[in-house]
Amino acid sequence: MGKNLKGRECGKGIYQRKDGFYSARFVDSFGNRQEKYFSSLPQARNWLEDAKYLDKHGSAVLPPDMTVDTWFNFWIENIICDLAPNTKRNYRERYNQNIKPVIGGMHLSDVKPLHCKMVLNRMESSYAGATVRQTYITMGTMFKSALMNEMIPKHPMDGVRYTKPIKPANDIHFLTVDEQQRFLAVAKRSHNYHQYALILETGLRTGEMIGLTWDAIDWEKRTLTINKTLEYRHKQKEWRAGPPKTLHSYRTIPLTNRAYEILKEARQKWELGKKSEMLLNTLLYTDRRTGEQASLYLADLVFINYRTGEPAKNSSYDTHLYKLCDEAGIPRFSMHALRHTYATRAVEAGVPPKVLQKMLGHASLSTTMDRYVHVTDDSMSNAAALFEAGTARISNNL
Repeated sequence: MGKNLKGRECGKGIYQRKDGFYSARFVDSFGNRQEKYFSSLPQARNWLEDAKYLDKHGSAVLPPDMTVDTWFNFWIENIICDLAPNTKRNYRERYNQNIKPVIGGMHLSDVKPLHCKMVLNRMESSYAGATVRQTYITMGTMFKSALMNEMIPKHPMDGVRYTKPIKPANDIHFLTVDEQQRFLAVAKRSHNYHQYALILETGLRTGEMIGLTWDAIDWEKRTLTINKTLEYRHKQKEWRAGPPKTLHSYRTIPLTNRAYEILKEARQKWELGKKSEMLLNTLLYTDRRTGEQASLYLADLVFINYRTGEPAKNSSYDTHLYKLCDEAGIPRFSMHALRHTYATRAVEAGVPPKVLQKMLGHASLSTTMDRYVHVTDDSMSNAAALFEAGTARISNNL
């Protein structure tokens, strides 16, 4: 594998040149070496993946006068087929609901910035800023792939911006210390207590928690490895395993003493619990790191619905949470708020941001700080107290 200038691996067929550019190259089916240079590693990886696919399957499958519809369907089924199911679902929803009605029937090569801006403008009055942003990303990613594969001469999103603001970070819900204590006191009597408590101790995503298997826990080293996810797809009425959200989401985290005890208690409950025949099934998915097929044995899942003996569906957790919130007398929140709460408590406890980024499995530090970490009244009071104590020593020495 090639390496960057710092000696880190870039992936097969990619290396960083002395001038800082990344070279991506491969030998095509005719024995000719294909090579291009890019200013960033993700660009090099995307081009290499797309070029290899087109070389293997032949560019004849793409007509020269293809429509945006044709390109989107090819792109999502063949080029980004290894993305997380939720990501592909979001792309499809935004395309079908917002992009397709405006430019779906146009020839790909005829799309101009004004057409892309029209898509966003039609969303201004009736869609949230976050949805407009998702549409912007969908169009940008789709057309960028077309440009890299020389299907279009210029990116039609150049100069196009969206103006509607997304939800600010301080609007993202998390629990105060008092709310967390009241919630846990009520949740302690529920069958899902271990799931909720574990997320508050580890910051796992819901899909990571649902897909957690016993072999991912190292009892001696007291660590937990996140390498797969599981979710129920209501439209298809099936369970679907998959890789973590991104490459950075693959991680092994140390367990707190409380997390360790939670899993020990969950193990005892699991051994006595009901088991459905569906747990005999094995789900296959593609490992994002290797590109090879991996397996998730349902019988090895840590958390099983006590009533059905099957995995608990994603939506059922939120429904149950609402009931617990009402009982605890606190505002309702969703499962993801538990992850927000974990991050907030971690910062309040003094966990370095870069370490928290690794624990949460984020690709960038800005995501950790801007979207998951919230300054609470308690943390501000503690900061003021620490500042006062420090300056008091200075004043006393004057």
